[in-house]
Amino acid sequence: MNALLDVILPVFLVIAFGYSAARARLFDDAAVDGVMRFAQNFAAPTLLFTSIARLDLSATYQPTLFLSFYIAAFASFFTAFAAAILLFKRPVTDATAIGFVALFSNSLLLGVPITERAYGPDALAGNFAIISIHSPLFYAFGIALMEWARTRGHGLSKATLLRQILRATFSQPLVLGIAAGFVVNLLGIPLPQVAWSAVDLIARTAIPTALFGLGGVLLRYRPDGDFRIIAMLCACSLVLHPAIAYLLGRFAFGLDTAGLRSAVMTAAMAPGVNAYIFANIYGVGKRVAASTVLIATALSILTIWVWLRILP
Repeated sequence: MNALLDVILPVFLVIAFGYSAARARLFDDAAVDGVMRFAQNFAAPTLLFTSIARLDLSATYQPTLFLSFYIAAFASFFTAFAAAILLFKRPVTDATAIGFVALFSNSLLLGVPITERAYGPDALAGNFAIISIHSPLFYAFGIALMEWARTRGHGLSKATLLRQILRATFSQPLVLGIAAGFVVNLLGIPLPQVAWSAVDLIARTAIPTALFGLGGVLLRYRPDGDFRIIAMLCACSLVLHPAIAYLLGRFAFGLDTAGLRSAVMTAAMAPGVNAYIFANIYGVGKRVAASTVLIATALSILTIWVWLRILP
């Protein structure tokens, strides 16, 4: 119970604060959009930049960490993708958007603050290692599959498809922040302390502003659509993904305690707003994606507590 009160609830209280402020019309839609635009396009990329630029890549980039998390993530995707086609008779484009919801956990806005509150700032190295390839990999995969599904029979060349994937992936501010962090880290580019101080000022605003803005955004979502699909996606995101990550990390790959915590806690997060954004870009599965983000975020208060109890 202490974990629920001390670790999880403060994070969700900030989300609830944003939700309540928007619901009371103290924070209108334009203000919410502005906060989220700042958080997602500036503050969060800056946080990723500074985290990756300072990350000890040789110590943090464990193949077993990535295998535990990403095998579980793609298992979650293909479970939801197959269920959408075989059980719910959705077309491939809809199934891709539905699968993306089960794939893209809210690793940054929820995973980082909850892991930090549970295990301390030193426990975040594995989280940031996972996040460093999270957006580029998942966006590239989702865009490639969606573009293939949309253009089947249209004679689209591989070169054209590749350009579309690269353009869409590297237009994401989070990906640009990650890429800049790798450049500074790998090339050993020295930055003056005054620059790091300015970067840190912006980076420290990322999580609280994003959580507050997320609350305002969630107000717009109304539970709607096929609730059987939504229930399936909640199960994939909150149970299947972290369960596979836990089993692989603990029993198959022998992850150390820090790595196991990062892999499972990142996997255990509800789908992020990016899942809805992806569906909205292509105009398919929007109601299911929006409803799942809202319902899974609420349910994750309890499921995250369970995973905290299970983890060493």
